[in-house]
Amino acid sequence: MNTSEFAFQPSSKTIVNLSATWQTPSNIALVKYWGKSNPQIPKNASISFTLNNCHTITTIDFEKKTNSNKVDFELFFEGKKKDDFKPKITNFFERIKQYCPYILEYKMVISSKNSFPHSSGIASSASGMSAIAMCLLNLEKELNPDLTDEFINKKASFLARLGSGSASRSVEGSLVVWGEHPEIKGSSDLFGVKFPNEIHPIFENYCDTILLVDKGEKQVSSTVGHNLMHNHPYAEQRFKQANENLAKLSKILENGEIKEFINLVESEALTLHAMMLTSNPYFILMKPNTLEVINKIWEYRAQNNSNICFTLDAGANVHVLYPNAEKTEIELFIKNTLATYCQKNQYICDSVGFGAKFLQP
Repeated sequence: MNTSEFAFQPSSKTIVNLSATWQTPSNIALVKYWGKSNPQIPKNASISFTLNNCHTITTIDFEKKTNSNKVDFELFFEGKKKDDFKPKITNFFERIKQYCPYILEYKMVISSKNSFPHSSGIASSASGMSAIAMCLLNLEKELNPDLTDEFINKKASFLARLGSGSASRSVEGSLVVWGEHPEIKGSSDLFGVKFPNEIHPIFENYCDTILLVDKGEKQVSSTVGHNLMHNHPYAEQRFKQANENLAKLSKILENGEIKEFINLVESEALTLHAMMLTSNPYFILMKPNTLEVINKIWEYRAQNNSNICFTLDAGANVHVLYPNAEKTEIELFIKNTLATYCQKNQYICDSVGFGAKFLQP
């Protein structure tokens, strides 16, 4: 692995204070990655839709300090100090300090907020870590003004991956591939890349309504889930299947074969949960209402010749995917039928987005 291109180029420029604010999206994988090796290297390639409304907004206030022998930061989430989040961020900073040694020279105050419930299966770590990475690159750009936008996005994805693998897919959009794959030009295990091929118009402006079946903490963390793949009896076959599915999906996205899209995406979602069902220890991540929703979606699709489908993350919530042309009818179905299976009838209407945004102070 060639990581030398991400080394920080020493700068003679001094920045005493800087405040950087970025909004970065969550994403929903269509072909899932489940299983990794150190340092945050995926066992198979994955591809995701970048979302638009589900995002994290993070501000980092940097203040130059005299002591530069350790990382020094405070963390606030939704306006409250969150020391219980600090170990994960500390571990992240330890992993990236060789690529961003300037973080040792600043006192950092990190303030974040989500547009969606934290730890409820909407990839909050993806949007959260990518937002921190973009803020750090904001400072690096000030120290080295010659950095290009292309390099900044690439390094931000590389850094974000070291905090949360799926965060590598939350810098750009609308479709992002993470993991080296022979049929995806420029793909890498080290960072996410924009899907390089043509996308059929039916997959543009694609809709994703997230049904909040269970807004509580996930039963098992993603880290624990990934680790269960190390000795999983079906792991190697799953990694092969995922890479084959990505090759298939690449052609589907180009050709607009939506029925094949539906079959592949739903199969991928159920396979992810099957891997958890067959691990040791084993977990059931779905809730009863998750299954009720899936069956209702299948019924609606059959009765209306619809292109509605679902996918799942490693949790109970359901992502309802559908083309923009069917938005009016399907959102009515969600409101009248599927919402009853959500906690307090809550759901989030979202659509495909286009990556990180710098927010002016």
